[in-house]
Amino acid sequence: MSGLRLSPLAHARALLLLAFPLIGSHVAQILLQVTDTIMLGWYGVEELAAGVLGASSFFMVFMLGSGFAHAVMPMAAAALGREDETQVRRDARMGMWLSIAYGVLAFPVFWWSEPLLLALGQQPEIAALGQDYMRIAGLGMIPALLVMVLKSFLAAMERAQVVLWVTLAGVGVNIALNWMLIFGNWGFPELGIRGAAIASVLVQVLSLIVLGLWVVLHRDFRRFRLFQNFWRHDAALKQVWRLGWPIGLTSLMEGGLFHAVALMMGWIGTVGLAAHGIALQITAATFMVHVGLSNAATVRAGRAEGAGDAQRLRDGAWVALVVSQGLGVFVIAAFLLMPEPLVRLFLDEAHPRAPQIIAYGSILLGMAALFQVADAAQVMALGLLRGIRDTRVPMVIAIVCYWGIGLPAAYILGFKTDMGGVGLWTGLVIGLSLAAAALLVRFWRRAPRP
Repeated sequence: MSGLRLSPLAHARALLLLAFPLIGSHVAQILLQVTDTIMLGWYGVEELAAGVLGASSFFMVFMLGSGFAHAVMPMAAAALGREDETQVRRDARMGMWLSIAYGVLAFPVFWWSEPLLLALGQQPEIAALGQDYMRIAGLGMIPALLVMVLKSFLAAMERAQVVLWVTLAGVGVNIALNWMLIFGNWGFPELGIRGAAIASVLVQVLSLIVLGLWVVLHRDFRRFRLFQNFWRHDAALKQVWRLGWPIGLTSLMEGGLFHAVALMMGWIGTVGLAAHGIALQITAATFMVHVGLSNAATVRAGRAEGAGDAQRLRDGAWVALVVSQGLGVFVIAAFLLMPEPLVRLFLDEAHPRAPQIIAYGSILLGMAALFQVADAAQVMALGLLRGIRDTRVPMVIAIVCYWGIGLPAAYILGFKTDMGGVGLWTGLVIGLSLAAAALLVRFWRRAPRP
């Protein structure tokens, strides 16, 4: 089946209308971590380094489990393309099942995280503080994953605006809770890094409650009866599992590459790790623009694939790639023209080690500008491939490019030459560039032709 062919401008408009709330919600989600990083940086350098390590560890475990939520997006979009609303409910419900099971199984990793961090070469005081953070933050894994499932459901419906507003509200709540619990203001106990973890869990739980009530009570979504017969098994469980675990492992390979570099930065020293954490928070916030565009491309590709419209699928893919690269130009300019002001946002400049961290972080942001084009291309290719439900070969590509090539290159350049942290980030550039090229070739070969 084929529909009326759309112009590139029409494709771009439809993509951006769907992507803007998704971009905003992803950026707001990162801002939750950014506010933790900034406020822990005001509290102390050791707490900042441990918070960076704990948050990146949580995010790595989260990315593996989020594969099931991400699987719901193309599956629900394709079902809507076929006008099968019952299947949408089944896909989302089974996505929630798998997310809850994963959250339960993952919690021991957080509880016994200190021995793991010590085994990975972290300093004892940083490892102990990191475990304090992760034991509390791990309680937020299940609500965070369920929020992702609801986000995927709403994105497939092309109604993700509410996710944006809920996440933005969560940023404000997180700042207030951090102010109370990290520093002990307004009569609350001074909990330091534990206060940041408690604030994050509370925000995740509140976000889940609000989104769940919205889906149940809003007139546009009541007909899906998303939580009806929640405990009833469905054949969609196998489909979500088969599509979701490669997505999760692919995300883990990319996120794990960045986490491995963070661990190696810890070998260099606390200043290097703190600078890396700040630079990574900034790049992660800008990367969310491309993730939101990729999610929108997944939904549009899934809808076109479900409707059997190959022309719309391929035209939309070209437009999505061009839009993503165009936005990447502005990010590159910001990283090259104003690195120091960006890094200063995260530090109390009165701290004796602040000038070192600012200088180091500015250099790393310059390196981040180098991989913007590749990073945007690889995440867009992954989104398009998920839209046509191709996840296993992309997973293999990610393993080879990120861990078979990128990580060894980072280690060699970081420790076998005198490049240090810059060499570690050069390895990131190499891995991401190779992955982008391979994934784009895979999509254009696999995408159905008109």
